[in-house]
Amino acid sequence: MLVDRVLQHDPRGSLLAIKIVTGAEEFFEGHFPGAPVMPGVLLMESLAQAAGLWLLREAPDPRAVEVHVVGIDDAKFRRPVVPGDQLRLEVHLLRRRGWLVRVRGEVRVGEQLAAEAELLLQVTTLRAPEIDPTARVAPGAEIGPGSRIGPYSLIGPEVRLGRGTVVDSHVVIDGRTTAGDGNRFYPFSVIGLAPQDLKYHGEPSELLIGSRNVFREFVSVHRGTEGGGGVTRIGSHNLFMAYTHVAHDCLIGDHTIFANGASLAGHVEVEDWATINAFTGVHQFCRVGQHAFLGAYTVATKDVLPYSKTVGNRACIYGVNGLGLARRGFSAEAVAAIRQAYRVLLQSRLNTSEAVARLEADPEATPEVRRIVEFIRSSKRGVVLKRRHGRHHAAEE
Repeated sequence: MLVDRVLQHDPRGSLLAIKIVTGAEEFFEGHFPGAPVMPGVLLMESLAQAAGLWLLREAPDPRAVEVHVVGIDDAKFRRPVVPGDQLRLEVHLLRRRGWLVRVRGEVRVGEQLAAEAELLLQVTTLRAPEIDPTARVAPGAEIGPGSRIGPYSLIGPEVRLGRGTVVDSHVVIDGRTTAGDGNRFYPFSVIGLAPQDLKYHGEPSELLIGSRNVFREFVSVHRGTEGGGGVTRIGSHNLFMAYTHVAHDCLIGDHTIFANGASLAGHVEVEDWATINAFTGVHQFCRVGQHAFLGAYTVATKDVLPYSKTVGNRACIYGVNGLGLARRGFSAEAVAAIRQAYRVLLQSRLNTSEAVARLEADPEATPEVRRIVEFIRSSKRGVVLKRRHGRHHAAEE
């Protein structure tokens, strides 16, 4: 969402909302390095969302409709929007014909006009769920509008699926499983079954899944256990390729990629934007840091550092995930600071405690370096700091 709060609402045709732009917004990572600017297309999106809130207020059942932008006219951008700005989003109804609506929108920072445009919006009613006659959806299950349940799939009585969910043929989703909007479950994926843990004796537990994840063929994801808090949690925009396994009580962030056959033991935490390659195994109670890259066939028995490239059985650190960081829009200065931090950790001849203390004492440490320090400080199993042997230095890879 690009709207934080609605300040004024007039049912006759206007709405005033605000959006506070922080430096933590993910779109700043690549727009632009060293000089973050909010993309103009997202300024238009913020106006569309504000107008959409006004339109949804008019809908008999807001959960059963979607608002689509079908046109933008006379868009003008007057000044850049940067971290720290508070946006005033003002939308006014120009004309309406059924569920096709034209509005005038302005984005202001204080008294300055940052952007303006006319938006053409359409409200679309989502269809009732399509359920194949051969599928078995238990009484009590909730299937969101616009969803599709394919042939021979089984949906349990405590399952809650959001809008626009696609369940292909021969999928099993059971247990206390809640999934958001727009998820895709490919054939023979098995989601929300009881954990493979001998300590589990049928106590209530659940699986929580965000939105717009993809679960490919034969993926298995299990619910939590009492010993792990009772919840397995998956964020949004993740890709689980064929034969991936996510065990009980795992916590997975957003935008992660699991390649074919990647497996997590119980109680594993995987942070945002991490990549776990084919047939890699992560030991129980381990963590994989944000933007980390685990190569194929890796066995990780300790925590994997953020921004690192880690490969092997047993896992060795090969330096910085430079290609991944470049693709995510990290600035050259940020990547250089990460590389320097790894040189201190891997090549300075200091032990881990001394190296972390040196990084911690640097008053000019970047947020990425502080994240590395915090990750090491909070580790319970230790972190992978073993370097691979070879003629190249690990931190220079």
